[in-house]
Amino acid sequence: MAWIERRTNGYRVRLRLPDGSVVTDSTHPTKTAARRRAAIADLDQHTQPLTAEPAPQETTLREWTETWAESHQVGAATWARYQSHLDLHILPRFGDQPLNTITRMGVKSWIKDLGHSHAPSTVATILGLLSTLLNEAADDHRLTMNPCRRIRTGVASHRPERPWATPRQALTIANRVDPTDRIMVITAAYTGMRWGEITGLRRPHCHLDDATIVIDAETGALHEVAGTLTLGPPKTPAAIRTIGIPPFLVALLREHLDGHDHDHVFTGRDGGLHRRSNFARRSWRPAADGNPNKNIPPIITGMHFHDLRHSHKTWMIEDEIPEVAQAKRLGHRLGGVRGIYSHVTPTMEHRLVDALQARWQHATTPATTTESAVPTAQHPEATAAQPPATPEAT
Repeated sequence: MAWIERRTNGYRVRLRLPDGSVVTDSTHPTKTAARRRAAIADLDQHTQPLTAEPAPQETTLREWTETWAESHQVGAATWARYQSHLDLHILPRFGDQPLNTITRMGVKSWIKDLGHSHAPSTVATILGLLSTLLNEAADDHRLTMNPCRRIRTGVASHRPERPWATPRQALTIANRVDPTDRIMVITAAYTGMRWGEITGLRRPHCHLDDATIVIDAETGALHEVAGTLTLGPPKTPAAIRTIGIPPFLVALLREHLDGHDHDHVFTGRDGGLHRRSNFARRSWRPAADGNPNKNIPPIITGMHFHDLRHSHKTWMIEDEIPEVAQAKRLGHRLGGVRGIYSHVTPTMEHRLVDALQARWQHATTPATTTESAVPTAQHPEATAAQPPATPEAT
């Protein structure tokens, strides 16, 4: 039942939900507008979806979630995120309600409450999961309509542009991180590998004689789920790929592997496998953000490790690498006709690797006063040091 109440700034529409709680639906400047909205709210609340079969109407969301989970296929990390949203937000509010009693107004009120304590992007993710559950219920003929349909969460449609680094900036960050992480940062910048792919990389998949790195179909990525690290498949089938690497990186990786005997190419300072949060806090954030207390200026404030992929993509665009070669290198799949009729040739791959080698040589050449300004930090710890002289790096 909906009604209106006079307020100092106009009229608000109040609504009593099936569980007996009272919520504010909206506020309006005129009584006519408020009455109109109250009538619509009443209609939305009392027009319940009907199903052809009586029995499924009594199925609760908790029961339906268990049925849905048995047949829904996602990766372990995604399911862990689903389980967190279910346990913390969705099931405490709607778990014991029959599916056909979950109303649009109830969902909107719940979303409004979540918005008081969670970021808009988090609220959108939680709502998306509930909507997926109810869409599946509708497809299974337990509902005729998903009450989450077209509900907005207030998330801005504009996404801020992600930062990216020039080769010189990427090398400056690499020279600032913990010494055990330096080659990993350089490798990420010059291959575009994902975090899980690079931290899961093992010796058998570094084919340095062929100047390639292989992302394996079965163990090509390191996954962290509920605190446990395990090797498993990469993010998507398109991520199973072979990545050509330039001569300088072959030399750096060969020297790096000669310096330890761990099966994993990159490990933490204690010799164990990398955890994203520890690496970000201990190594990456101080390197990218700087430290004003130690008079160390920032390189790119707020940049994430994943933004090295953005940087790698940007470099390929600047070097006019064909889009199909860019997609294959990053583990993406082109859609539609482009994906069917476009192919990567050896010529494209050689051109790409040559361009990366040229970028490294430019990044490791001391900047001159006539060179275009590059916003790197002018601090001894931020200087892009020339790598050890090797035939491959020259």
